[in-house]
Amino acid sequence: MSHRILIIADHLDGALNESTARTAACAQQIAPGAIDVLVLADDGAAIAAEAARIDGVTTVRHADNPANAHPTAAVFAPQIVAAVEQGQYSHVLGPNTTFGKDLMPRVAALLGAPMVTDIMAVHGPHEFDRPIYAGNAVTTVAAPADHVLVASVRCASYPAASTDNQATVEQITLDVELPSHTRFIGLEQQTSDRPDLQTAPKVVSGGRGVGSEDNFRIIYDFADKIGAAVGASRAAVDAGYVPNDMQVGQTGKIISPALYICFGISGAIQHLAGIKDAGTIVAINKDEEAPIFEIADIGLVGDLFEIIPELERAVG
Repeated sequence: MSHRILIIADHLDGALNESTARTAACAQQIAPGAIDVLVLADDGAAIAAEAARIDGVTTVRHADNPANAHPTAAVFAPQIVAAVEQGQYSHVLGPNTTFGKDLMPRVAALLGAPMVTDIMAVHGPHEFDRPIYAGNAVTTVAAPADHVLVASVRCASYPAASTDNQATVEQITLDVELPSHTRFIGLEQQTSDRPDLQTAPKVVSGGRGVGSEDNFRIIYDFADKIGAAVGASRAAVDAGYVPNDMQVGQTGKIISPALYICFGISGAIQHLAGIKDAGTIVAINKDEEAPIFEIADIGLVGDLFEIIPELERAVG
């Protein structure tokens, strides 16, 4: 079977998410020059045009259907299977985001295909590295080469592919009976004027050491001063300091900012799994034995309530 990849576009509110370009960067390591993108939407022309700009993409196919107005895994999966069979693809890739985690296992099940989750490095068309034990170890896995492979990509491990391409765009028809047992009710999400946590180049996080929801204001203020997104440890979320969409770690968001600054976070394995791909990690904690210092590029032992005002003065 020749290698040909189909990437499932991750989009919301008519805009393509950066996770698609990050998935494309991984795809280029598997089969450069043989990468297509599938856009499922109610009117996907604009999204398809955006996807066509991603480097390495050959063709963008969009299948328009009113049922695709809102991304729903149960509705998308059978259409993806039809597109895979139509295009005779060897690989089907999606991002290991909330969207991909919900969708890609359904696709694998319908295809009766093996699946590799959370690809973080490519050794060959069917051999990959993926994290295990909450990101504390990495294992190399091999998938059978005689079957379609479904996989999700760890977006934090790949920079977004550049967007100076002009791939072919075509509309296709997928004649599939769609399930009726699942329907879209509504979407509730936090809105913020701050940068998006998963894509921001700078992130400031707070942990249990911040002490309270009111005290977290000092984290917000410092982040705003340097133009950073705001995250938190699971301990801070569980304590009710911040909403759970701000959680960084194995059970939260996996991020890879150029700069990660954390205050009052001890550094449990689960949290470290979410930040290990960051460029520079700066840790501030009163406990000099905190595990976070083992991976921090810059560590400072001290009281965050004394250090943050000093940092604010230093950055002007």
